[in-house]
Amino acid sequence: MAGTALSSPPSWAVRADVVVVGSGVAGLTAALRCAAAGLATVIVTKALLDDGSTRWAQGGIAAALGAGDTPEQHLADTLVAGAGLCDERAVRILVTEGPDAVRRLIADGARFDTAASGEIALTREGGHHRRRIAHAGGDATGAEISRALVEAVRRAGIETIEHALVLDLLKDPAGRAAGVSLHVMGEGRHDGVGAVHAPAVVLATGGMGQVFAATTNPAVSTGDGVALALRAGAEVADLEFVQFHPTVLHLGPEAEGQQPLISEAVRGEGAHLVDAAGVRFMLGRHELAELAPRDIVAKGIMRRMREQDAPHMFLDGRHFGAAMWRERFPTILAACRAHGIDPVTEPVPVSPAAHYASGGVRTDEHGRTTVPGLYACGEVACTGVHGANRLASNSLLEGLVFAERIARRVRREHRVGHRGEHPVAGAAPAAGDRPAQRLLPPEARPEIQRIMSRGAGVLRSAAGLDRAAAELDELAGRAGDKPAEPGTESWETTNLHLVARVLVAAAREREETRGCHWREDFPERDDARWRRHLTVRLRAAGGPGSAPGHGGDVKGGSGSRRGGSTLDLRATDGTGLPGTAPGAVFPVSPAADTAAPPATAAPPAHPAPPTSSAQGEAHP
Repeated sequence: MAGTALSSPPSWAVRADVVVVGSGVAGLTAALRCAAAGLATVIVTKALLDDGSTRWAQGGIAAALGAGDTPEQHLADTLVAGAGLCDERAVRILVTEGPDAVRRLIADGARFDTAASGEIALTREGGHHRRRIAHAGGDATGAEISRALVEAVRRAGIETIEHALVLDLLKDPAGRAAGVSLHVMGEGRHDGVGAVHAPAVVLATGGMGQVFAATTNPAVSTGDGVALALRAGAEVADLEFVQFHPTVLHLGPEAEGQQPLISEAVRGEGAHLVDAAGVRFMLGRHELAELAPRDIVAKGIMRRMREQDAPHMFLDGRHFGAAMWRERFPTILAACRAHGIDPVTEPVPVSPAAHYASGGVRTDEHGRTTVPGLYACGEVACTGVHGANRLASNSLLEGLVFAERIARRVRREHRVGHRGEHPVAGAAPAAGDRPAQRLLPPEARPEIQRIMSRGAGVLRSAAGLDRAAAELDELAGRAGDKPAEPGTESWETTNLHLVARVLVAAAREREETRGCHWREDFPERDDARWRRHLTVRLRAAGGPGSAPGHGGDVKGGSGSRRGGSTLDLRATDGTGLPGTAPGAVFPVSPAADTAAPPATAAPPAHPAPPTSSAQGEAHP
């Protein structure tokens, strides 16, 4: 079990059957399905109910809905994009259950764009061989999905706590999830550190893009769910695989924070990537050219930038004409013009920026993590669907499908009315009686972001990752000397620091280039040694499984001498993620989920690389 916690014991409490943390497509869907099953459900969200990452999604949602398309074809495209690391069983669940999940989303009120025939209009994006991307409002799909689900939640009367930053998982005396502690940020019905007690906790907190200086993610994407899970002793997987979207509006080398995304759908409709001379440099690099999977396009852009010592490339859609830009991509058109660029008359400057975490809290096909009673879905989770690189527009679909699977499993494993039976004094933060985690000051946040962008961005190497690890350790040491005062900004900064350390440790360990993990010093994909997942747990220093000085250690410096924690890295035996079922609260037969497809054969085993433990302090 991890040895850290962010908060002191809560002073107020709410009780429920299930608490859902997050209000994107995954969180709202999980809450709606749990409530429909008669479970008393509470949603906790960091900002407003409609302020999650989902509303920023432009392109659409992928599913085999069109004539001639099949789940098998969708499966094949997903496996290719995942660069040999997708869990095929999880992908098969996604593509098989996806079409009906989208139809249920429509029943919840989502309105997708339609063709003249009245059927859903479908487009193509990178890595897809068919038009299977449903979109809304031209390029405002996420906003429409968020609107529909928020309205459905409000109609259902589901209790919601807004402006609430979740701090730690609460556990009962048997070690099962018993709710969460949270801080309501000065607004809403509650204030201060409190708790929602529930025997089922669903993490749907979104991504961690704010760990980098430039990202498409909103300011709230600070890795809170991954950090909470690590402190609770849960395993995370594949955190080294951060997808950098290839076409983000380039606002200059010093631009930081959330950057405007230029959707892949623009290339899907025929826009070209060109250099300053107008040369289409993706031709000949991949059979799909500009529509290759994102990792390949991002690498193509970066290579061309390096060859020409250029700060960016260009996306040319001038041949669309004004009407198409206005009708099909109104959001992107407005964003470009707001920054003085008119895509109708000039190419748009683009460069890669952090976009999506393909890894996260490790789950099984029912959304169960390695901590009993704790579930995860959406970007915070690692289901094995995305492998080393997410296929475009699979993220919204994954949120839908696995949120519904969690709701079915929670309904079977938890009794209705079993509402957090342990009082506030009995359900403690997961760290138990160990000292609270030392907090980093808010001013460390931009330092973390610059460290990560410089050392663990699109291009990585042992030297850069070693430097990043050392600089992160130095920040931790400063926090140990003078911890920051508790507060939203210091909690977020501390979460970012923990996530950054795990990401760097995994990236150092994986000595190959695969998907969106690009090691300049190991430029080739190495299936014999690395066709497997890296899992990480946070353990008390010197505890079982820790092995200081072995393999890819990250030295914790003075922190380890103060009784901190280790990052325990382990490699799986193949591309399938290990099950988490032994930790289930009420184990049930796999046949209980009738929608689950049959298992596929396991891939052949490869010689396993050594496991290692990255030494570090508890503060993260």
